[in-house]
Amino acid sequence: MATVLSVSGSPSATSRTTRLLRHVDARLVDRGHRVVPFEARSLPAHALLAGDFDHPEIGAVTELFARADGVVIGTPVYKAAYSGLLKALLDVLPQYALAGKAVLPLATGGSPAHVLAVDYALRPVLSSMGAGHITQGWFVLDRHITAAADGTTLVECRTDAQLVPVVEGFADALERLAAPVLTG
Repeated sequence: MATVLSVSGSPSATSRTTRLLRHVDARLVDRGHRVVPFEARSLPAHALLAGDFDHPEIGAVTELFARADGVVIGTPVYKAAYSGLLKALLDVLPQYALAGKAVLPLATGGSPAHVLAVDYALRPVLSSMGAGHITQGWFVLDRHITAAADGTTLVECRTDAQLVPVVEGFADALERLAAPVLTG
């Protein structure tokens, strides 16, 4: 069983990005993984913006990254790039905070024109942080993520079906990274 840190880079309390992440988290739990949800917006803004590496909450999130076997990074796309909040979080982490980890990048946005933000904006940063394996990322239109009357997340049927192999690929990568290496 791998431990997955599921990070929302959305500044919004009613974030569709966070809803999407929790939907993905449930799938990973179904595969037997332990998921630790984390919202970057819970960190003190002054510590993030000042790059206060010694702040206790920055130390705590750094430790969450260190203990995780894999990381799901979710962000809304603003002006064809990942959120400034996510950028501030990644900036306060150690240079190789993702070393040896499987990483699944996810993004949400209002227009399909931003679909390339996953590969051209987010993936290079994750790679520079030493990610062991960045799986196929995915972009979901905001309008395909809604809340049901009971508060549960609804993902448009076709979008949800397209998300299945993305999540499965990440889960498979986690399991490959965790498997013992046999020498002979």
